[in-house]
Amino acid sequence: MTHFTTADGLRLYFEDTGTGQPLLCLPGLTRNTRDFDFLKPHMSSCRLIAMDYRGRGQSDYASDFHTYSVPQEAQDVIALIDHLELEKVTILGTSRGGLIAMALAAMHPDRLSGVILNDVGPVIAPGGIERIMQYVGRAPSHQSLKESAEAMAAALGPQFPDLTTDIWLALAAAQYEETPTGLSLRYDLHLRDALLAQAEAGPPPDLWPLFDALRPLPVGVLRGANSDILSPETLGEMQARHPGLIAATVPNRGHVPLLNEPESLDLINHILKDAQ
Repeated sequence: MTHFTTADGLRLYFEDTGTGQPLLCLPGLTRNTRDFDFLKPHMSSCRLIAMDYRGRGQSDYASDFHTYSVPQEAQDVIALIDHLELEKVTILGTSRGGLIAMALAAMHPDRLSGVILNDVGPVIAPGGIERIMQYVGRAPSHQSLKESAEAMAAALGPQFPDLTTDIWLALAAAQYEETPTGLSLRYDLHLRDALLAQAEAGPPPDLWPLFDALRPLPVGVLRGANSDILSPETLGEMQARHPGLIAATVPNRGHVPLLNEPESLDLINHILKDAQ
């Protein structure tokens, strides 16, 4: 296993495979490097790097849950880039990872060569936020990965109508760990406390200025056709603000595309070529 240490002493896990152009993959809010398992077999021509944020996956949990924030996680990403002695990277950001990518475009634009946003933008649809808060930080009630996979398929099947039983099982295994007493989350339960504290601090900030910081860069946006996070209207505004933006809608996908779809791979490779 590979780790680096942050300024506040946390050991964060990352994976670094392949050679060539670096593509740094940032997962979703509660997710980890397994977000990119479906993509990995298709990226043999580049250096694929993925990390677990603080409090997620195989990384240390923070003693102060308030550090589970986009600004802090963006600083952790810069710490990883420095650790790897890379001048610039292209970022593929899934959901939360896309928010971090936009923050980095505003904070450290010199470290980015391109950005791919996976089903996320400057406006998150309210219905999607409500759905996320229903499960974040709540211990799973199922006793096995098989039960969890079946529940996920029942709940999300309409958004992902063509996924097989094996894929649902892989998605469940990426989020939960089977223990003798049932399933446990692969992230710190206090992540929910961090989200609630941020909500209580005031209305969410306007993220359009962060998105506008992406204008000098090659940018691609993937949207699941059935997404409840990135609306067609927000994607349209993103295209209007960034005339060079490349967008693709992935059929039979909600939040989020798995990244192995033809539409996803075409867009990722397009941005990588433009970012060279």
